[in-house]
Amino acid sequence: MTCLGDTLFPAAGQAVVRLLERLGVEVEFPEEQTCCGQMHLNSGYADEGVALARRLAAVFEGYEAVVTPSASCAGMVREQLGADASPVHELSEFLVDVLEVEDVGAYYPHRVTYHPTCHSLRALRVGDRPGRLLSAVRGMELVELPDALECCGFGGTFAVKNADVSTAMLSDKVRNVLDTKAEVVCAVDSSCLMHIGGGLSRGRTGVRTVHLAEILASTEDEPWP
Repeated sequence: MTCLGDTLFPAAGQAVVRLLERLGVEVEFPEEQTCCGQMHLNSGYADEGVALARRLAAVFEGYEAVVTPSASCAGMVREQLGADASPVHELSEFLVDVLEVEDVGAYYPHRVTYHPTCHSLRALRVGDRPGRLLSAVRGMELVELPDALECCGFGGTFAVKNADVSTAMLSDKVRNVLDTKAEVVCAVDSSCLMHIGGGLSRGRTGVRTVHLAEILASTEDEPWP
């Protein structure tokens, strides 16, 4: 579970568990897990960040796979520890590459656009895996996001250190979202959804942000809240 998920977006983690258990995966949640160290590394505290990544790897030692609803956290652990860590997967990677499934039986009757996050694109290179999963969701209309590959402006501490630039980037992203006439913006990172969601909320647009896991966890018999 990511720090943002634990403190602000617990539904994303709960959706991961519900989805994986529906697919027959035995899920365990080690309660002693803490931050992966990315925030510290991004802020210049490299030794402290790597130490946290190593602690996280020790907590998950022995598991067949570690699944996280965050490309940025998965990228942090894999980039810093490499072969020293248990197999760490962003959710869409695990579903498509490990479980070899694209249709997870989801049902989500809404107009949705997908924002590919920077870490998913450039660090993990998840490619079209999230799109393939979303395309198989029943009842959903998936619409393309203009200039989708452009950053939303969050970038961890970048949004704090470069607030004016970040806000300008966010304005472009919000405008592109609104151009799609989507009800929902989906992504694989809660951090980007928090940033985009803030812009959408302040503009009183009525557009919601929803994590990929929440859409995939929703079924016709058990719609996700």
